[in-house]
Amino acid sequence: MNAESSEPRRRVSVRDVMKTKVDLVDGLTTVADAVRQMKHVETKVLIIDKRHDDDEYGIVMLSDIAREVLAKDRAPERVNVYEIMSKPVVTVHPDMDIRYCARLFEKFGLSRAPSSATARSSESSATRTWCCEACTATCDARSAAPPRQPVTNWPPACSQAPMPPVRW
Repeated sequence: MNAESSEPRRRVSVRDVMKTKVDLVDGLTTVADAVRQMKHVETKVLIIDKRHDDDEYGIVMLSDIAREVLAKDRAPERVNVYEIMSKPVVTVHPDMDIRYCARLFEKFGLSRAPSSATARSSESSATRTWCCEACTATCDARSAAPPRQPVTNWPPACSQAPMPPVRW
C-alpha cells in the first residue's frame, strides 16, 4: 500500500505494455525484402519465424541491420535475415510482473524481447508472439546510471605473485 492512499498498488504485467503487432518473417528472406515487408511504422524489430515445431524464434533489430549489413558495406539484397539474427531469443511470459522483466532486461543487456504464449482456438493450436517493449524504462535507467568501475581486485589473493591492477 502507498503511504499517500489506502489503495493497493496495481500490478503491471508485460501484457499491459507489450506491442501486439509485430512483423514475422522467414529466415531465408533477404534483409532488403524484410525491411520492405515491415508493415508497422513503429517497428524496430523483426521476429524470425520457426522453421519447424522443434525450432526457436529469432530476432533482428534495426540496429543489427545497420551494424551487420550497412556498416560493413554488404548488399541488403544478398544478405539473408538468418545470417544476422540472434537465435534463440530470450522470451518473457505475458503475465510476468514488469519489474521482473525490467530486471531481466538489465541483467542481460536486452532492449527488446518477444513475449510468447500459446493461444488455443477452435481451429488449431498456435503460438502467438508479441514484442515486449517493456525495456524503455530500463534503457533510460541504464543510460542514467553511472558507468561501472573496472574490477581491479581480481583474481582473489592466492599464494602466487600478485597480479598488477587492470588499467582500463
